[in-house]
Amino acid sequence: MTAFLEFEKPIAELEARIVELRETADSHDGALDIETEVAKLQSKSDRLLREAYSKLTPWQKTQVARHPERPHLKDYIAGFVDDFMPLAGDRAFADDQAIVGGLGRIAGRRVVVIGHEKGDDTASRIRHNFGMAKPEGYRKGIRLMRLAERFGLPVVTLVDTAGAFPGVQAEERGQAEAIARSTEQCLALGVPIVAAIVGEGGSGGAVALAAANRVLMFEHAIYSVISPEGASSILWRGPEKAADAAEAMKITAQDLEKLGVVDRIVPEPVGGAQRDPAAAIAALGDAIADELASLSAIAPAALIEQRRAKFLAIG
Repeated sequence: MTAFLEFEKPIAELEARIVELRETADSHDGALDIETEVAKLQSKSDRLLREAYSKLTPWQKTQVARHPERPHLKDYIAGFVDDFMPLAGDRAFADDQAIVGGLGRIAGRRVVVIGHEKGDDTASRIRHNFGMAKPEGYRKGIRLMRLAERFGLPVVTLVDTAGAFPGVQAEERGQAEAIARSTEQCLALGVPIVAAIVGEGGSGGAVALAAANRVLMFEHAIYSVISPEGASSILWRGPEKAADAAEAMKITAQDLEKLGVVDRIVPEPVGGAQRDPAAAIAALGDAIADELASLSAIAPAALIEQRRAKFLAIG
């Protein structure tokens, strides 16, 4: 871990002390016996970490969901999608790299994978526009969904976006229409579609890839119609009440499962997916494989009806 959140400061101090002790021992060629002290500090750090993550507030979960060291789409593809073949472009305007998609295999099953990519350093974040897709990104997603249906392949979507790109150029090219068409295409698919909210699921930009037969969500991810800061700015004329907005909007996986918006919560390692990305990726891959297997025998018409009933029942 190189980045600690505000509520993790006591843990960060303990871990810094452990590093300091180890460096001191190394400078003395191992002559100092620090293992007992390190064990005590590590035990205390682990306890504080478990306690902190067992009672996260919605606003703290928002911070965790946005953590820069959480796995990104490319990590999930590398972790559980075999033989991935990216497919680019919307065949109309451009290739939007905020949404990445292609063909691959999950647990031996051929699938089409589509998801938001935020990037993990300055250059890649700019290239992927921080995961905020433009109309051509959603139209690429629609093209890939139609391709999946033509060849009878299940669709897996991984959602991680603050929302669709709100710029003037995106609006000029029909952002709202593209989001609506993408949502419509999800609902009309005659093949199984499994969506996973892996970080931040924001507004219509997330729903456009998440109108699925089964919606999975990481334990510390968030999913909402607007960001807490945005809601605070509208309701309280400023971002200062973001924590109150997060509480009121019921944006956590636990709240959304109760409301029927999310079907399954995928547990994260203690301390969040950012502390043990490999374990988080493996858990998500297993959960998606389970859901694909359970949907594989359902007829196309039944899949469409199940999706319709699911979303009409919400609220």
